[in-house]
Amino acid sequence: MAAKKTYGERIALHSNPTARRLLEIMEKKKSNLSVSADVRTKRELIEIATLTGPYICVLKTHIDTIDDFDRDLVVQLSELAEKHEFLIFEDRKFADIGNTVKHQYADGIYRIADWSHITNAHVVPGEGIIKGLKEVGLPRSRALLLLAEMSSAGNLASGSYTIDAVRLARKHREFVIGFIGMRKLPLYSGNVGDVSISVDVNEEEDFLVLTPGVALQTKGDGLGQQYRTPHDVIYKSGCDVIIVGRGIYVGEGGPEGTIARAKQYRDAGWQAYLERIAQ
Repeated sequence: MAAKKTYGERIALHSNPTARRLLEIMEKKKSNLSVSADVRTKRELIEIATLTGPYICVLKTHIDTIDDFDRDLVVQLSELAEKHEFLIFEDRKFADIGNTVKHQYADGIYRIADWSHITNAHVVPGEGIIKGLKEVGLPRSRALLLLAEMSSAGNLASGSYTIDAVRLARKHREFVIGFIGMRKLPLYSGNVGDVSISVDVNEEEDFLVLTPGVALQTKGDGLGQQYRTPHDVIYKSGCDVIIVGRGIYVGEGGPEGTIARAKQYRDAGWQAYLERIAQ
């Protein structure tokens, strides 16, 4: 099973250049940490990328929350990504028909496909959303994650929705490299919500699972977010990348505190991964 292979061993299971590059970075930097920079200004976003860049494999952005966005921002982010060897993941959560998302991805103010290595999408609109994004992203060697599960309380991404996300990912493996999920996907047998599944095991199939809602202390934020530890996510659930936001860049100690917390999460995630592959 892919969860027992090293990140380096899994490179050969992917044809998408971005998936291969991500696994190479994770192996080289000994990091399965993504920092989620949910901030409002260009200065804050650049500062987080600068401080945490050496310790992360992925920088996750919400570019449409930046009040003073300009093209210089993505130029600087791209330079930092190259310097520190991390990928940029714009957490856009596309959710419209194929023709619309195609233009949202390629055009408009943000021109996401020009600078973001990875983006993501809901599967509610059906297969057309993947086809539309793929038309833009695949020629640029970009990659897509499907939202198969979410970390917020009461979310509806479960059961048959999760199963359909996996089914669509399998049809577009050259572009869909994995999922936002709470456990290793696809499940080969068992229950997803109230739906029982059983599918053939394919040792050559591999999807990356990036998991939000990770904290060293498991508690909520009062707005529905539910947290699990890096050990829970990487070791117990078999996921691949921990996504951490405020737990890294909100706290005491200024820039030094942010760096220290990034290192702490990086080390916790990597240790959980080493324990998993040693089983």
